[in-house]
Amino acid sequence: MSQPTPPSAEDPELRTERTFLAEARAALQSMHTDVVTTETVQDYSEDADYTFTNRLLRMDRQRRADALTGLGDTPLFFGRLDYPCGAVFERAPEDPVTHTRDREADRVYIGRRHVHDSAGSPLVVDWRAPVSAAFYRAGPDDPQGVVLRRRYGFSDEAEITAYEDEPLTGAAAADDGDAGRSLLAAEIERPRTGPMRDIVATIQPEQDHLVRAPMRPTLCVQGAPGTGKTAVGLHRIAYLLYTERERLRQDGGVVILGPNRSFLSYIRRVLPALGEVGVRQNTIEELIGRAPVRRTESTESERVKGDARMAEVIRRDLWNQPRPPEETLIVERGSRRWRVPADELAEVLDELRSRDIAYGAGPNLLSQRIAHVVMRRIENDGEAAEPGTLAQLRRNKAVTAAVRRMWPKADPLKLVLGLLTDPDRLARAADGLLTPEEQKAVLLPGKPRSPKSAQWSAADQALIDEAATLIERPDTCGHIVVDEAQDLSPMHCRAISRRCTRGSLTVLGDIAQATSPAAADRWEQVLQHLGQPDAHLAVLDRGFRVPAQIIDYAAGLLPEIAPGLDAPTGVRSAPGSLHVTGTDGDGYADAVVQACREALKDEGSVGVVTADADAAALHRIFGDEGLDSGIAGESDDALEANRLVCVPATLAKGLEFDTVVVAEPARIAAAEARGLHRLYVALTRAVSTLHIVHTEPLPAALARPRR
Repeated sequence: MSQPTPPSAEDPELRTERTFLAEARAALQSMHTDVVTTETVQDYSEDADYTFTNRLLRMDRQRRADALTGLGDTPLFFGRLDYPCGAVFERAPEDPVTHTRDREADRVYIGRRHVHDSAGSPLVVDWRAPVSAAFYRAGPDDPQGVVLRRRYGFSDEAEITAYEDEPLTGAAAADDGDAGRSLLAAEIERPRTGPMRDIVATIQPEQDHLVRAPMRPTLCVQGAPGTGKTAVGLHRIAYLLYTERERLRQDGGVVILGPNRSFLSYIRRVLPALGEVGVRQNTIEELIGRAPVRRTESTESERVKGDARMAEVIRRDLWNQPRPPEETLIVERGSRRWRVPADELAEVLDELRSRDIAYGAGPNLLSQRIAHVVMRRIENDGEAAEPGTLAQLRRNKAVTAAVRRMWPKADPLKLVLGLLTDPDRLARAADGLLTPEEQKAVLLPGKPRSPKSAQWSAADQALIDEAATLIERPDTCGHIVVDEAQDLSPMHCRAISRRCTRGSLTVLGDIAQATSPAAADRWEQVLQHLGQPDAHLAVLDRGFRVPAQIIDYAAGLLPEIAPGLDAPTGVRSAPGSLHVTGTDGDGYADAVVQACREALKDEGSVGVVTADADAAALHRIFGDEGLDSGIAGESDDALEANRLVCVPATLAKGLEFDTVVVAEPARIAAAEARGLHRLYVALTRAVSTLHIVHTEPLPAALARPRR
């Protein structure tokens, strides 16, 4: 690959580019000022309608102002496309054209957001615009009309320090296929500290096709470690908000679901850097949670509670609540009494139960049906019914009392509590579905008397949500991005599916990293439970961030944890990136500390991944040795505030560090049923160096590095 010398500060082209960057920044500031100083209030009346409208207008103005806030450490543009003079103006009208400084070429600057000057002429084109696709997809074999692609290098203060040109036509393009790519490689390999950054300047063609894929059908991305699947999902959200904003808003907005709060903290800056603010980011527990989680389930209990059979158990138990009456209904109206026999009321009840209605709608419909039955009797006896008679009958005390007895109100927390604390009731609902052993596994410990006193688990939340949705339909979303989806239980998948009945999904994950007891072995199973069996399954198997030596070493586990999955390919070769240190018990702590000290001599972040039970002890050891460190999960800023972070293995998924020290792999593998899957996650978090320190024997597949 060619390695061009960075231009000197006196280079006139570099000075010109810096001047243009300053112009673009000033224009962005002017756009921001225009938004915040423009009066949006329509009327100063105290009328409620105006008050509500004005509040919405102010919120929209604030959203637009936030989207136009420049980020001091983020370059405003990162690339440029040069077309033959006049060529861009012949393109489709939706393709904006940026500032053209001479007549030799039409130049399109590609950036994180659109910037225009005071006359409305584009200076920087949003990376999501159709014309920008060529920046990621054009090449000598298919230049897409582009003559030259330019990439920029930036300082930490987002000032231009270098540029690099890649000719896409003519003899220059054929002479050096790697021309213009050293800055790209440097950006991909750049050390990273703190939260995840966007990859908008380095998106690869296969990633760009997924980012710009249509909103429907649902997209499922199987991505090996380091392939950028999380970044693809986030940039896809930004792209869909650019192309389908109003539609997504009307359908309920966008939600990103991550595996835990540490992960969400890690990715929180990506969308704001792309000009998108206000996107909800939740864990699945936060999305569906109706009670505090106070207990961790056993592996077997979590497996059974996550099984889709539990949905039928809950449905049966809920619909066992409506009961036919035992006595005749007597309705008094004036001096007359009207009787409805119990068997006729039972028929009305059975008809309603046979319909696909939410349980919560039952009392209203039942009172309406009973009132109609009484109304027919009145009319058959020749009495005239007044317009308000039907409503009066529905409010009749005898009718409302009968409805309460026949169709009791249901509370999801109380329903699940009753089901999971009464073995006989559970046995009735689970007959033919769960074995006696499985029924015993799902019972709640102790004898809680109320939902508040119950020790709920995360797995219980999905059961409560299932019951709640049977009672009343939940709000829906326009689009949901589900990251680390391979760990979703079928019951969690059902909860997500119910919130996306009118929208679409982006499903991200890696089957090889499935660690939860109820996790699926194939994407087809996940997509079926998500209600998206026709989703498009795409595979990312080129690892750009994790060195090939590390990927190959970790892939030794794949035959055991994901036998049907092909091994990923590492694009970057980094000899010396893998170290394995065996030591005895007395030297273990010193070896871990020494590995961290060596890593801290270089730039970038250092993550020490260990069994959950060992994280606090290692943190204390680092403190005793004078090494400042944090523990992932203890605070939202633990990853940002510390270069050295102790990472419990269960929180490592989705995170990335320049150097990773995996402390005692055997303890990670032995800590849970899918421990080897968890170890695979731990081994693939490094983007520069992986150092393994162990006293116990390594798993057989890792006993010897592959290269």
